[in-house]
Amino acid sequence: MSRIEDALHKLQRAGARQAEARAPVSPRIATVAAPDPSYAGKRITVDADQLRSQGLLAPNSDERSLAEQYRVIKRPLLHNADPHRSPGVERGNLLMVGSALSGEGKTFTCFNLCLSIAREKDWSVVLVDADCSKPHLSRLFSVEKEPGLVELLRDTTISFNSVVMPTSVPGLSLVSAGARDPQASELLASRRMDEICASLAAERANRMIIFDSSPLLLTTESAVLASKVGQIAIVVRANSTPTQAVLAALEKLDSSKPIGCILNQVYRADLAADYGNYGDYGYGYHD
Repeated sequence: MSRIEDALHKLQRAGARQAEARAPVSPRIATVAAPDPSYAGKRITVDADQLRSQGLLAPNSDERSLAEQYRVIKRPLLHNADPHRSPGVERGNLLMVGSALSGEGKTFTCFNLCLSIAREKDWSVVLVDADCSKPHLSRLFSVEKEPGLVELLRDTTISFNSVVMPTSVPGLSLVSAGARDPQASELLASRRMDEICASLAAERANRMIIFDSSPLLLTTESAVLASKVGQIAIVVRANSTPTQAVLAALEKLDSSKPIGCILNQVYRADLAADYGNYGDYGYGYHD
């Protein structure tokens, strides 16, 4: 068992003790996912060929294999977000995807995970570019000038749905990072952000909100955001990310929440090398 797995299990044990002290979350009634006519943002056309050329989608030859991997990865996430689960995970339909350092494949993971969730019959998903320092996702979709998360946090008269941009992929929508702001960390730490997250968690039980965040060890924004959501997934690039960096990133997180690691760019022979045996699909998620 690797040091990262040890750290995850330690977090889970501590989290379980804290969770026992909390009252069970009352289940909410979920309805079948449908396009939300209240989304008012710009409509985005998803061009698969262009996204492949930008490295956001796998080559056609790997598409089926990758799709199967994400089917397995999303199951525990959706399980935690299930409003009928008892005891429930508070704000379980809000997920932050982070990494220890840059270059881990976090945005690739976020987008492909969202595509997989969008294929579900009972779920829709909104992908939020929460990397306010380097909004790579917003640039990839050419929406960096569209109002987004920063404007939502600055202006209390703006609603979440007004900045959500539906895409040509049924069930998938996007929120840009918005304008650059040197106080992005303070905005994410604000009461306004907490109110927005509380509202999103309760508003539609069958809608996942996935935040593509900045690296935990390079900015303060990601750790702040992690305190607002119900679930956290850390992307680790196999045979690249130093173990100590992953351990340092895990130390910044709240152990009472479900925290998992997703191994990116991994071959089966690599699984037992530095990160322990996570399974056959090149990923690891611990609930």
